[in-house]
Amino acid sequence: MPIPLFKGVVFVLALLPLSGIAWDLYSAGLGPDPGQIITERLGLAAFQCLLLTLCMTPFARWTGWSAWVRVRRMLGLFTFFYACLHLLAFLQFVLGWSDLGTTFTQRPYIVLGALSFLLLAMLAATSFQMAMRRLGRRWKPLHRLVYLAVLLAWGHYLWQARSDITPMVAYGMVMLLLLAVRVRWFGWASLVPLMRKPLKVATHST
Repeated sequence: MPIPLFKGVVFVLALLPLSGIAWDLYSAGLGPDPGQIITERLGLAAFQCLLLTLCMTPFARWTGWSAWVRVRRMLGLFTFFYACLHLLAFLQFVLGWSDLGTTFTQRPYIVLGALSFLLLAMLAATSFQMAMRRLGRRWKPLHRLVYLAVLLAWGHYLWQARSDITPMVAYGMVMLLLLAVRVRWFGWASLVPLMRKPLKVATHST
């Protein structure tokens, strides 16, 4: 498949969660509490896009096809797009816009989600060529923050789960597998954000 066509297919597929929400909203298929359902589905879409973003490098190595890496930034931006919609929906339909500071500090899962969102915002803002040129060698260490962002996001969803945590446990296993694969290929230092040089293990002569 030509890379431009592949990018187009990924773009359309990434819009499916939003299209599904729009259709269910139009057909009144969101149940008695549509605001809550919309919020949850937007958040799940953001987390799924984030996991898919982390899948791109393994897919490229396993298949030998560089097109996977070529759509990684697009998926990262879709992650932030859905995260923004999730935050807006949460404020509009669930939390409300009053007394934000008190509510945020009293609910730990919201703190985790907010921290993950801030990291995603930083990554989205520095994902373009101009930022890459200005940051130079600092760009890759900065973008390792994605691994902290995905851990915080997973903790956010797991903590606020009401009853059935099976889906989030399954997502967590996928996340850990992706992190383990990266450690296997590039070492533990490849998960450490903001560090420009690999960690060195001190040796002592006896």
